[in-house]
Amino acid sequence: MQGPGLDGTLLVMNKGMSTPLSCARHLTEHHVSSSALALVDGEPWSLHQPLTQSCSLTLLTFKDRDPTLVNQAYWRSCAALLGQVLETAFKDDFAVELLGTPEVPVTSGAFCCDVVLDPQLDSWTPSEESLRSLTRGAQQLIHTDLAWEPLEVAPSVALEVFAHSRYKQEEVEQKAAQSPKGTVMLHRCGDHVLLSVGPLVARTGLCSQYEVTALHSLEPGPRGLRRRAQGLSLPLQLQAHHTVWRKLRQRAEKLVEVPTLEEVAPPSAPDSSPPASGQPVTTSV
Repeated sequence: MQGPGLDGTLLVMNKGMSTPLSCARHLTEHHVSSSALALVDGEPWSLHQPLTQSCSLTLLTFKDRDPTLVNQAYWRSCAALLGQVLETAFKDDFAVELLGTPEVPVTSGAFCCDVVLDPQLDSWTPSEESLRSLTRGAQQLIHTDLAWEPLEVAPSVALEVFAHSRYKQEEVEQKAAQSPKGTVMLHRCGDHVLLSVGPLVARTGLCSQYEVTALHSLEPGPRGLRRRAQGLSLPLQLQAHHTVWRKLRQRAEKLVEVPTLEEVAPPSAPDSSPPASGQPVTTSV
């Protein structure tokens, strides 16, 4: 193990049961509260995902010298939270179809998710109060401090979970076809289950400043009028003065352009070397 007070530490854990969070609990409360993500043999890994073999483990925080992977997971998690809020905000009055959460860099200024609302709402333009209401919904989930729990399941299980959404079922089939193990990774947050393109941070309580900033109308699609919901957030360990936040919010109101598949270059593999200020640990399971 590397890091202040951790050099040479070896943890012997339970294969298929112990998680990176379990390892953090064998260290200090600081490791438990500050860790947001893990690297397992150089691969980004949820803190709640069981370890399957002996591995090199690195606990990542928002204050690491290179927080790129944590920031990416955080932006993805904030978008997942926004999607969860949208799916429940209209209760049973109007249908909401969540189309997905596009992967956009933190430098885009806002995270986003694409939705199709009930056709009855096609002419609706959300007011500032409507956006504040969505923000309050997100803040309630943040205050509850729910875990984002990864669930690796068979495609048949995922298809049953998303029986209400043909779009999600098509996405499940695509992910299963691309998976070497033929499984699908879901994430559960309270009673809500979602698909994600990558690992999420440990819990909603890691979010702090969080605001829904816009709901843009895009173009009609086969399922109806597409809209792009956007938001802005900073994690608990990083805070912004209200004047800085106001400028960030103004930027986050502008439409985030998401490149098409043809415009997206193949992603490069993440650097397997531990971040300089991370907390690596070799773990036997």
